[in-house]
Amino acid sequence: MAEPRVPGGRESELELACGERVDTHDLHLGMREFACDCGKTHAVVLDPHPLARFVPEFLTEVLHATIETNDDYDEFTTVHLMGVVMEEFPEKVVAADTSEDGSVGFSLAWVSDFDSRRLHEIVVELLVELMEHAISHAEDDDVMAEFEEQMLQFDVDAFVEQYRDERNFDGRSDTAI
Repeated sequence: MAEPRVPGGRESELELACGERVDTHDLHLGMREFACDCGKTHAVVLDPHPLARFVPEFLTEVLHATIETNDDYDEFTTVHLMGVVMEEFPEKVVAADTSEDGSVGFSLAWVSDFDSRRLHEIVVELLVELMEHAISHAEDDDVMAEFEEQMLQFDVDAFVEQYRDERNFDGRSDTAI
């Protein structure tokens, strides 16, 4: 994971890809994006955010069960996912390590140059690529052909639209899908 780009001022300030700065104390668990002084809307992801923010629970369970991690985490998490995003878009995503700051409710924060919808699309596209790579290791041509056929029919934009509509929680009885 890339080192956070912290400007010369306060340690809690994060320099964004657009050149503006955001104080990590202004980020919170309920935040998914914010309107920046640069005129854009930037997505915010925090390490406590579950993978289910982006994909259904059944898929997060599959990711947890099938992807081995070689770090301090017992399973594939949002931290790993955002690491993949940062590898693909190193100039578009910045990270802050706030683990030493007891006044925020998270240890890691990522702010992208994308809005939350575009980031969601990117995440789904990268997870599909990750699954395709995993299936290619199965060395089963039939399984690979079936996966490729299903992916030809898979519409990322439509999935993200529907998922965001269904995940737009607004009541106490809302549950994960």
